[in-house]
Amino acid sequence: MSFSQDLLPDAGENLVTVLDLLRFGHARTRPELAQHSGLGRAVVSQQLGYLSELGLVGEGDLAPSTGGRAPRKVAFRADAGTLLVAELGATSLVAGLSDLAGNLAFQHEEPYDIGHGPSRALDRLAQLFGSLLERSGTSRASLWGIGIGVPGPVEFSTGRPISPPIMPGWHAYSIRHHLGELFGLPVWVDNDVNLMALGELRAGHTRGEQNMVYVKIGTGIGAGIICGGTLHRGAQGCAGDIGHVAVREASEVICRCGKAGCLEALAGGAALGRDGTLAAESGLSPHLATVLAEGRKVTGEEITKAAQRGDPVAMDLLLRSGRLVGEVLATIVNFFNPALILVGGGVAAAGDALLASIRENVYRCSLPLATRDLQISFSPLGDQAGLRGAAAMVTDEVFAPANIVRWLGHGSPVAMTGLLSA
Repeated sequence: MSFSQDLLPDAGENLVTVLDLLRFGHARTRPELAQHSGLGRAVVSQQLGYLSELGLVGEGDLAPSTGGRAPRKVAFRADAGTLLVAELGATSLVAGLSDLAGNLAFQHEEPYDIGHGPSRALDRLAQLFGSLLERSGTSRASLWGIGIGVPGPVEFSTGRPISPPIMPGWHAYSIRHHLGELFGLPVWVDNDVNLMALGELRAGHTRGEQNMVYVKIGTGIGAGIICGGTLHRGAQGCAGDIGHVAVREASEVICRCGKAGCLEALAGGAALGRDGTLAAESGLSPHLATVLAEGRKVTGEEITKAAQRGDPVAMDLLLRSGRLVGEVLATIVNFFNPALILVGGGVAAAGDALLASIRENVYRCSLPLATRDLQISFSPLGDQAGLRGAAAMVTDEVFAPANIVRWLGHGSPVAMTGLLSA
């Protein structure tokens, strides 16, 4: 599909304004679009014509009348394209297929060590993407882009991890170039916790929350910040990296970033595994000693299981983790004043004891006004938050005014790896 050049000058702000109102669910009829956008009805109809020709909107049933003739609903067509999305964790790899609204049709998860390096990991990811496309019967011609989350700081403008502590060998590696060459698609990359926060903002039970912090407690610890209804990445893309905030508790434990006393080094999943192993080896925890005796590693997951079976040492480790995380979050609460804190990640599977410890310490260390209406709960989307956020990242970038005018004349961004600079 192609468009005449007289359409291109009208792209950009007006077109994206109308499109975003539809895809975010803020408007569903022409009168509502005019009301929320501030555009005249003739302009709204013109933009809808362009979007309809692109296959991005469709007519629906009649909406209830508010006086006069009932307006017809207009809906964003999420099935107009397919996205490849993935989340690379420290110990796992998750790949999925999504529509343009972040609805996951297929996904696959498997254990994977991020320490194997970028080339091997991304080649494996490409294999999984190919398998998902084959299983689903999805044509590569329908693919619009790729969204990837990784467990480390990402320079968002280039999609390159920068000195990621738990990703050896990944520094400055061009994930965008690697996958773009394999699939001929534009690729976007962000920190995994940013994408989890974005996924909750767009698709979770807290959809539309204006000021929120998403905290992932896994092998590492990080936070995604939603400010004024928008993901806040900061100047270079590393906002929210609370795992490397120094805790108040004196410690000489060296973090993988090279500094001493980081929150992640004392309260993350790797720290729990380290301290749990010491407790097992010293005989303080019979439950964890059994784990070692059976030839298994003591991990955060094993500590959670031991705590659920009543092991006091495991419970103390989880409560200490919750206390340290809560104290750091209290600083964020006093500074940022969010309405909501969501907790996710593998260690979050520890359940109510961990959450209660986090809550107690946030409330204890924060100002009363900042916590008066604050909610702290587990992530509603759970392990789908990152993939749905990856899809949201891609569509936000594909439909950004500066990008949409680049591919509009082609009908879609398919095969436009040049949509972004490498």
